Amino acid sequence: MLAVENLEVRYGGIMALRGVSIEVAKGETVLLVGANGAGKSSLINAVIGLVNASKGSVRFAGRDLSALSCDCRARAGIGYSPEGRRVFSTMSVKDNVLTGAHGRGKVAQREAWDWLSGIFPLLKERAAQPAGQLSGGEQQIVAFARAMSSFPDLVLLDEPFLGLAPVWIARISEAVRQMQARGTTILMTEQMARPALKLATRGYVMRGGEVRRSGTVAEIRDLALAEEYL
Repeated sequence: MLAVENLEVRYGGIMALRGVSIEVAKGETVLLVGANGAGKSSLINAVIGLVNASKGSVRFAGRDLSALSCDCRARAGIGYSPEGRRVFSTMSVKDNVLTGAHGRGKVAQREAWDWLSGIFPLLKERAAQPAGQLSGGEQQIVAFARAMSSFPDLVLLDEPFLGLAPVWIARISEAVRQMQARGTTILMTEQMARPALKLATRGYVMRGGEVRRSGTVAEIRDLALAEEYL
């Protein structure tokens, strides 16, 4: 479904990604793991179009994304939950969620809201509350729901466990499993390898803007856990 080949990303004179190649097949949950600064977020940003690649290609469902804007990539079926939640703090929880389904029509938005609020009762309980008043874990649920509200084929989760207490890591993990049960393909970046490895089918260990190892969860586990403490 997603194929990144020989990707390079530069910020001025700094090489953020060097020759990175990854693949994500339909229905998989693939993990990008590595310490802060490893290049994980740069890779996600290149996939969604927030940064331009200086070399290489990104293909989604066989289509080259290089000429497409962020909006076009979203309409093509890519959802995104950013690092640090980034909810619209003054907007209600319900309006935050439905911004992800903007332009899909009232019927589709109602269907999305009914499904998501059924999975995550918090959304219904706090529907009218400004999202900025929620805790970090609650905001992450809102960000997840927003990413899922368009029923995308691929969801990109950037550091979903960042800064969360164990109780919220457990709840976010369950949210990911709900996505998996629906058949959603997931590409997740994470510095906290231990909980992320329980969700993934395969993974890539990144360091210094490069992929250092790839394979099944069992094959990358030791190196991924070592990276967690760097």
